[in-house]
Amino acid sequence: MADTATTASAAAASAANASSDAPPFQLGKPRFQQTSFYGRFRHFLDIIDPRTLFVTERRLREAVQLLEDYKHGTLRPGVTNEQAILHPDTNEKIFMPFRMSGYIPFGTPIVVGLLLPNQTLASTVFWQWLNQSHNACVNYANRNATKPSPVSKFIQGYLGAVISAVSIAVGLNVLVQKANKFTPATRLLIQRFVPFPAVASANICNVVLMRYGELEEGIDVLDSDGNLVGSSKIAARHALLETALTRVVLPMPILVLPPIVMSMLEKTSLLQARPRLLLPVQSLVCLAAFGLALPLAISLFPQMSEIETSQLEPEIAQATSSRTVVYNKGL
Repeated sequence: MADTATTASAAAASAANASSDAPPFQLGKPRFQQTSFYGRFRHFLDIIDPRTLFVTERRLREAVQLLEDYKHGTLRPGVTNEQAILHPDTNEKIFMPFRMSGYIPFGTPIVVGLLLPNQTLASTVFWQWLNQSHNACVNYANRNATKPSPVSKFIQGYLGAVISAVSIAVGLNVLVQKANKFTPATRLLIQRFVPFPAVASANICNVVLMRYGELEEGIDVLDSDGNLVGSSKIAARHALLETALTRVVLPMPILVLPPIVMSMLEKTSLLQARPRLLLPVQSLVCLAAFGLALPLAISLFPQMSEIETSQLEPEIAQATSSRTVVYNKGL
């Protein structure tokens, strides 16, 4: 799902930091085994590495040329496996804030805004809108380019996510404000957790609306040799469920851990004596939570998930002798 700008840059970065124990290069396959959580975690650490944002255009083109040389069997002598580890998806360069490697550095300021205390109605709407706009652009920029998706689906998913996020966040804030049983301190603490259910619900809404066509048409399933077996609606349901679970897990540490940590840090003498440090400290806490949550969440399920043919439509089971087939889960 990563763009060539990200993957080729990652290849250039790994070439600069080559190690003797790097796994052998296999064209079109991830660097690390995807059957284990640890392998997927290592793979996505490469994909989201922010250092790849600063790889020069010249180095990027060299990495892409290295891939082309490998494809045509003209790889120059002396090129190692480490230098040839590439994961290209498209030859288009994605705008920096919308790359997977830019998700954390460009998304952290938005998370900080979502978690600011004493939110007004206007600030709540603004930060929820900005967050869903950034998510939608990242989703669209890293979409599966092999199957064209109409822009109307993107707009539909975007509007659904924004409306659901803003509605839930505003509604919960109003309920908390009207709750007379809470002390001001308790009310403030509860308000800090409001962004999580709003963002999690909006993420699910975004996935379902933008990928609803897969439920109607099905998604491709492949046998163990990579041959197309057919199109399965059941596999599509599994793919959307796995993706939706990822989207719920992802904001959990990002929007739940910082309020807990900050509620404790704010009681320390250091921050009480220096209130100007509150925002920088909260930014660092959010950055750490984001950096932890993103690779963990997207590593929960393999990109290419496996399912037994007996669980799929009869025509799929009859079309192959393989006991299992695989499908692209998507981001």
